Amino acid sequence: MALKIGTLEVDPPVVLAPMAGVTNVAFRRLCRQYGAGLYVSEMISARAYVEGGPRTMRMVAFGDDEPVRSVQLYGVQPDVMTVAVDRLVQEAGVDHIDLNFGCPAAKVTRKGGGAALPVRRQLFRAIVRAAVTAAGAVPVTVKLRIGVDEHHATAVESGRIAEDEGAAAVALHARTAAQLYAGPADWSVIAALKDAVASVPVLGNGDIWEADDALRMMAETGCDGVVVGRGCLGRPWLFRDLADRFAGRPIQPDPTLGDVAAMMREHLRLLTDAFGEDHGPRDFRKHVSWYLTGFPVGGERRRALGQLSSADELDELLAPLDPDTPFPEEARRMPRGHTGGPRPVVVPDGWFDDVDDPTPPDGADVLVSGG
Repeated sequence: MALKIGTLEVDPPVVLAPMAGVTNVAFRRLCRQYGAGLYVSEMISARAYVEGGPRTMRMVAFGDDEPVRSVQLYGVQPDVMTVAVDRLVQEAGVDHIDLNFGCPAAKVTRKGGGAALPVRRQLFRAIVRAAVTAAGAVPVTVKLRIGVDEHHATAVESGRIAEDEGAAAVALHARTAAQLYAGPADWSVIAALKDAVASVPVLGNGDIWEADDALRMMAETGCDGVVVGRGCLGRPWLFRDLADRFAGRPIQPDPTLGDVAAMMREHLRLLTDAFGEDHGPRDFRKHVSWYLTGFPVGGERRRALGQLSSADELDELLAPLDPDTPFPEEARRMPRGHTGGPRPVVVPDGWFDDVDDPTPPDGADVLVSGG
């Protein structure tokens, strides 16, 4: 059940959602150990990349073993997007570019970026066109939300525009920006988008907590593949389950606490190899609670693990735990990562007054990479 995205074949049809501070080279490598798919980097800013910002340049780092160099790009100015995409293709050798029009962060939407930008449909069209033209044979995909809020839905129209301008696929997180991550995803909008976009794949995102959710989403909506975000936080083996389920194989048993501890050690090792003995453990701290969700670890130990500074400290803190403790069944569907919302969306004054205004929003492209 391979997914075709331009020249790329993605089998199984599973994409790792870009997540700020998470989907770096170490996490992507860890997840790939469990199953194939398309693993996308953290979002970078087109402006920051063009200007050569050190943090952004570090984020455009791919392992020698990565079969596809996939990057998510944020931008609000067509001319800057052109330069950024050209450099990513010619200099960084990327194989896939995903355009972010789904970010609900207030610092993004208040300047007209992210999930607010598709409201200005001519500007949205110009940005997609600029990226596709500059990318040449490299496929460009578009990530959307349903819209700003229930009164300003843009996904279906934006999907058609992206298709018209040569996007290789369209992905939809089936919540509005106002919802953030609260409440159930509305898969019916994925179905509506699939009905509207006929010539390129449509991918669904939202509430993929277990492998069966992915198959159910595809059956209910007709979408061509799924995008997995928060469901894999602390659960990289979800990609193994997805690969097995799509291949018709039985899903393997959930890992024990000892298995999860081994994953934690491997994740920390990969982060340390990538970012050093100081930054690697600090970056790992946020993952601790995700890995241990539902396990009877104890508050004091959790707090200590959330402040660890070395692999030796991780080993010391994990050693007293019973490795045979089974994975808590209820933890499969416990949300990890962002859980906030709903919240009113702040957009620039007059943003909804002229949807055909092609003028880029002031100052939106100075945002730092990573969300």
